[in-house]
Amino acid sequence: MDAKLQDLFEYLNEGVSPFHAVAGTARRLEEAGFEKLEEGRLWALQPGGRYYLTRNGSSLIAFWLPAQAPASWRMSAAHSDSPTFRVKKTQGRSLAGWQRLAVESYGGLALPSWLDRPLGLAGRVLVRTPRGLEPRLVRSEGAVCVIPSLCVHFDEARGKGRALAPASELQPVWAAEGAPTPADWLAGQLGVEKEEILDADLTLFPLQPATLLGESGLFLSPRIDDLESAWACLRGFLAGAPGTYTGRLFCLFDNEEVGSSTRQGAESAFLAQVLERIGEALGRSRQQSAAALAASLLLSADNGHAAHPNHPDKADPENPVVLGKGLLLKYSANQRYTTSGLTGALAGEIFRRAGVPVQRFTNRADLSGGSTLGNLLGHTVSLPMADVGAPQWAMHSCVETAHTGDALALYQGLEAFYASEFLLEGDGSYQLK
Repeated sequence: MDAKLQDLFEYLNEGVSPFHAVAGTARRLEEAGFEKLEEGRLWALQPGGRYYLTRNGSSLIAFWLPAQAPASWRMSAAHSDSPTFRVKKTQGRSLAGWQRLAVESYGGLALPSWLDRPLGLAGRVLVRTPRGLEPRLVRSEGAVCVIPSLCVHFDEARGKGRALAPASELQPVWAAEGAPTPADWLAGQLGVEKEEILDADLTLFPLQPATLLGESGLFLSPRIDDLESAWACLRGFLAGAPGTYTGRLFCLFDNEEVGSSTRQGAESAFLAQVLERIGEALGRSRQQSAAALAASLLLSADNGHAAHPNHPDKADPENPVVLGKGLLLKYSANQRYTTSGLTGALAGEIFRRAGVPVQRFTNRADLSGGSTLGNLLGHTVSLPMADVGAPQWAMHSCVETAHTGDALALYQGLEAFYASEFLLEGDGSYQLK
């Protein structure tokens, strides 16, 4: 397999929770020479320095300073979370001789796709220590639970599409009564006493790894939305080095699937605060920092819907998107995506010059699409933005489908974007080098 695709598959397989996605991203950054900063400490930044920080362990911002104070930025943003089931803080009830986990849905899940699959458990656990508390990641090596469906003999209506009741039909079976409880398992995984576990943020994840589908170029994986885009942004961000006056920045936000309005979400002040601290640490005035932002561009990277061969009527007939035909430049009249004619022209020209295949994505006129990161980032950071992504099928399913060619095109597009040189000459006017 191509080395880039192998890296993508490893990234998808590793990111079983937002905490694991951020930890895997941080490891790659440190291997590339990036230094970790702490929000609760003062920063001493150097021109040409490479830095990253995390918030809540589930969001991350990395930046690579140019040799001189940044006169503009190339930024991208993706998200670390995916629709799943999150474990409640209480023990699930036992029924019919079996222990159950107590879970609730997170984000817009395709609920039937989670039935009858081997499921693992992963996330962050807060453990009491002699000094206070510390976070630890946990991930089951194999399947630990299942959400069994009711046989069609007892429920013919469900076989024809009856809606599922999450509180009663979608609670995972853990083990027989009398067997070790989830709390026992967690303590054993961490090598601590149950009483030392103070709290946890745990999610279910399907065990299926990223898998190629024959010679079609298609691949199947959980969490394609949005770890495919996150991987492309990270790879593009790390390729090459910044220009003399152009800084690079990459954001990986949590909680996009539930609105982004958390402290670690895209609608928070996380990015704005990081940019403000960079400017202050480099001795930049507010006016200089504002001018640099106006001359910048941010790509909001989140996947979009490809035309479905079994449901072609759901695609916009004016702009049908085909898997394997290139990355997406996403437009929305109601600004659910931030691409305007101006930013679309600028991003599109960068991609064209790099020979990257691009498809224009719009929703069918009577079907509204979901919003993503860019328009929410715009609440706290004002700079030109465009929305990009890779096309896929079965978005928000337990296992989704995409095309390797599009993943590589998105990576190549992000690499070209981060290496691009353009100057803002006036409102709406750019010089491209």
